[in-house]
Amino acid sequence: MSEQPQVSQQFDIQKVYIKDVSLETPNSPAIFTEQWQPQSEVRLETGATPLAQELFEVVLTVTVTSKLGERTAYLAEVQQAGLFTLKGFDDAQMGHMLHAFCPNILFPFAREELASLIGKGGFPPLLLNPINFDGLYMQRLQQQQAAGAAPTPH
Repeated sequence: MSEQPQVSQQFDIQKVYIKDVSLETPNSPAIFTEQWQPQSEVRLETGATPLAQELFEVVLTVTVTSKLGERTAYLAEVQQAGLFTLKGFDDAQMGHMLHAFCPNILFPFAREELASLIGKGGFPPLLLNPINFDGLYMQRLQQQQAAGAAPTPH
């Protein structure tokens, strides 16, 4: 009876960093004189780029737009990135790691940077709720399968 070699999986965080950050306040200072009851919209995007053998850059982009009526109070965006070593994962696992597991790691850093940035812009603090990246990833896979498209794990 021959034993098959066991493929060991390896995951390491090499670096977490801000790739890009911006804050636009197109209607300041007049916007500060209005009653603060904004409508806020949060947009998330994830992307992964292979850099070398088993080394990937994952970028989580979080964009927050807050408006008072039709007027934009601020538009804040953070591209939180990380370098990750991923070894021994099959394609399905790799897609989950790059588009759910890694963004889960990056999100608290992005949330903190956005809160700081918005506060420095003179606006009340914004604390984003946790995001279920696992659920979002599974939902995207189901949508791709329903559309008849081949899933793109990474």
